[in-house]
Amino acid sequence: MVDHEEYVRYRDDSKVLAAIGEHVDAQVGRVTVRLPKAVAEAAVNAWERDETGGHAPETHEEYALRDQAAELALIGLAISQRGRWESEDVVVDLDVASAGAALRASQ
Repeated sequence: MVDHEEYVRYRDDSKVLAAIGEHVDAQVGRVTVRLPKAVAEAAVNAWERDETGGHAPETHEEYALRDQAAELALIGLAISQRGRWESEDVVVDLDVASAGAALRASQ
């Protein structure tokens, strides 16, 4: 990476963001969420799905989609391990990073 002035600042900013993340993690490791049955089951299906084959070179968009699919699968794992079914919903404690990834995907 070329050390243009703005990227030096961005690198410093990323260190501050990481420091904030350490404080957030110490205060909020997991958040309890309630999810409808259909999306909870879809997340579990994503976790249980076998992905075969390697990756060809990806565009930025393809990488972002694969990253979101991986986040969904991790939520599916959490539901499989700790989810509690209550009527038509599942209640699960999600890692704050997984909850954040879901929020970012919704925007």
